[in-house]
Amino acid sequence: MNEYDRLSRQAKRIKETYPTGTRIELISMEDPFAPIPSGTRGTVKVVDDIGQLHMHWDNGRSLAVVPGEDSFRKLTPEEIEAENLVTVDEIQENTDEDSIQTREEETQNFGGIQL
Repeated sequence: MNEYDRLSRQAKRIKETYPTGTRIELISMEDPFAPIPSGTRGTVKVVDDIGQLHMHWDNGRSLAVVPGEDSFRKLTPEEIEAENLVTVDEIQENTDEDSIQTREEETQNFGGIQL
């Protein structure tokens, strides 16, 4: 097997292991210029033909992860569920705050008459 075939097979395994939408947590990144902080979580956008994981990091960054150079791990189903619960709770809290604010604005706009 030549080097191209070996790298193609390696990239295929990485694509199968980390499909689009996979959630990961960065342990460390070896990029000396603009590393993503350890502990940052993100979602795999795509794995390219050389096996780099192109990411959408939760902190807004989009730097790729290089398997073999950078350290990272997949989030467990329990961790993903916990993230989703926090997100739903935040949405409900924000909705409640928006409702309160809207009701206060309506009261002010109609001279204290509540609708």
